[in-house]
Amino acid sequence: MDAVTLLPHPRTEVLFESPIPPGTGWPGDPAVPETPVAEDAAQVATLAAAAGDLNDLDALVSVCRACPRLVDWREEVAVTKRRSFAREPYWGRPITGWGSVQPKILVLGLAPAAQGGNRTGRVFTGDRSGDQLFAALYRAGLVNQPTSVDAADGLATKDVRIAAAVRCAPPANKPALDERSTCEPWLTAEWQMIAPSVRVIVTLGGFGWQAALRLLADDLPALAKPKFGHGAVVELASGKQLLGCYHPSQQNMFTGRLTPAMLDDVFTDAATRAGLRR
Repeated sequence: MDAVTLLPHPRTEVLFESPIPPGTGWPGDPAVPETPVAEDAAQVATLAAAAGDLNDLDALVSVCRACPRLVDWREEVAVTKRRSFAREPYWGRPITGWGSVQPKILVLGLAPAAQGGNRTGRVFTGDRSGDQLFAALYRAGLVNQPTSVDAADGLATKDVRIAAAVRCAPPANKPALDERSTCEPWLTAEWQMIAPSVRVIVTLGGFGWQAALRLLADDLPALAKPKFGHGAVVELASGKQLLGCYHPSQQNMFTGRLTPAMLDDVFTDAATRAGLRR
């Protein structure tokens, strides 16, 4: 039997193997060894519907193994690693939502990055997209610091929750349709728990927009299906508002399709619409 390699967390210096076993002390890990594990789509739906609160839901999400291709990929990345992170342990598990339990703004993206959230254990943390996103949230006054480096870096918010439509890092950043469908009950359950406080939903990219439309199907105006676009605004029947934003990917930022000023416009607008700015 091969010896298990233990490496130190980059901030706490506690030793971990990769992927991180639940309940071993990783910062922010909501699960314990006894947390039930969803092994297929039916179990995802059953466990998501039975979750009592966000803490319960996050624990269940964080140990899900319902999509074999995604499990294989996220764990392969956690073992092979990128050279620049070779001396770090990788989370290598699904990524939960992060932020306030009673948010006024929900930010909804596609999926974790293989070398970002899949490494750090927190959504949009440790990659270029997260660098852009959290810097913009900070400039809008929505988080307490402009960087998101790891799950123990002190990042906090009172008003925002960030989630991904698909909770595991997918190969080539492209989840399959069946993987998207299998994962959807986690997002649906999370939305039901936070919806009473949410005033604005900001989607990052077209995939997030489509996930939001499915999530909000009963709340959409009785018109043609709203089209995604940067700065698009949909007034929902409940009084909530759906905003579109280009994804802050490295490609979008490098080509100028999305700029920091454009991100600022969206999040300043979201904060204003949510009643957080005058």
